[in-house]
Amino acid sequence: MREIVFDTETTGLDSREDRVIEIGGVEMVNRFPTGRTFHHYINPQGREIHAEALAVHGIDAARLADKPAFPQIAEDFLAFIEGADLVAHNAGFDIAFINAELARIGYPAIETARVVDTLALARRKHPMGPNSLDALCRRYGIDNGRRTKHGALLDSELLAEVYVELVGGKQAALGFEAVVASVTGTEVEAVMIETVIVARPSPLPPRLSEAELAAHAGLVAGLGDKAIWKKLLQPQG
Repeated sequence: MREIVFDTETTGLDSREDRVIEIGGVEMVNRFPTGRTFHHYINPQGREIHAEALAVHGIDAARLADKPAFPQIAEDFLAFIEGADLVAHNAGFDIAFINAELARIGYPAIETARVVDTLALARRKHPMGPNSLDALCRRYGIDNGRRTKHGALLDSELLAEVYVELVGGKQAALGFEAVVASVTGTEVEAVMIETVIVARPSPLPPRLSEAELAAHAGLVAGLGDKAIWKKLLQPQG
């Protein structure tokens, strides 16, 4: 299962008028990060950055002056997320902005069925909150000391850790499968081996001797009529 945990920073709150100025994403396979990331700052093409947004992410117009516009990075972003489910915190906000940018250049929208909203997951799991990214990091003991301002890539990395905890911790990715390392030359390749469980052709023989069974029966006989063992040993009709 391939997932992309992603985040955006924007010039403001209105996806119809404001623009995306940063995208960050982290690839996960079976809920483990692969090390592949996506990150771009984006020139908003003259759109003013609202003071409220600037206070959150600290990205000003001068920092974006020499950065590519969204049409220049769109293909790379779509290639990075191709075939993957998308994970974001308050995902409706981020997807609305991404889809607005895609619509401006004539690209189809990302389907909401592909998107997992970690804020909705957190509200179901922790209905008393708080459920901000910082609060969830504190709850799960995730170090967010580097997060003095919002940043799309750093927030994606933190959210990836939070997401694993929200869906059950690191054991959530474990199933009846095993990963082994196959070495070819100087490269190590991870290979997924599926374990197939089949029924035994015949039951295992009992390990208790006749003497042990008789000793147990004698013990149960002396426990009294209300003993739970007597109920368990009654023939099932």
